[in-house]
Amino acid sequence: MQDFTANRTTETPDEFWITEHPPVYTLGLNRNAVRMPSRDDIAVVNTDRGGKITYHGPGQVVIYVLIDLKRKGLNVRQLVSALEGSVVNLLSEFNVHGLARADAPGVYVQDKKIASVGLRLKKECCYHGISLNVDMDLTPFDAIDPCGYRGLEVTQLKDLGADLTQTDAASKLLKYLTKELNY
Repeated sequence: MQDFTANRTTETPDEFWITEHPPVYTLGLNRNAVRMPSRDDIAVVNTDRGGKITYHGPGQVVIYVLIDLKRKGLNVRQLVSALEGSVVNLLSEFNVHGLARADAPGVYVQDKKIASVGLRLKKECCYHGISLNVDMDLTPFDAIDPCGYRGLEVTQLKDLGADLTQTDAASKLLKYLTKELNY
């Protein structure tokens, strides 16, 4: 992502990268006063995205958004809202009420976080993106303060009655995301 963004020109098409990570804790740039994981069996990796600490692992869809915000006519707040809105729309397919919070980026269902947002901007181009918990082992979140919030609980699509494969969840999320961003 860093190389892609550093080598972009004004003509470079925007891209969305969909992936799933092996178990890993990632520390964003706002890592002051972050409580490190209380377990040592999962690697901790420093990243250059915004935010504090989160967990990525099998059963979670991650979509990296590599967008030229200037060309697209978007500011960061609009991009974050589009990322969050795509998850809210996906949840509504399953009659689940998700919401974004002004004080804490991401999407929440009954005060539990289901999706996290972490971005980085360079030369008005964005990278990193959004992660959505689909059907995963949530216990690694217990070893951290997710996104820096002590006691924040997390949830996933499976526990909310949305029984989707990783591929189906990624496809649906991408469909909503491209619609939110007018691609």
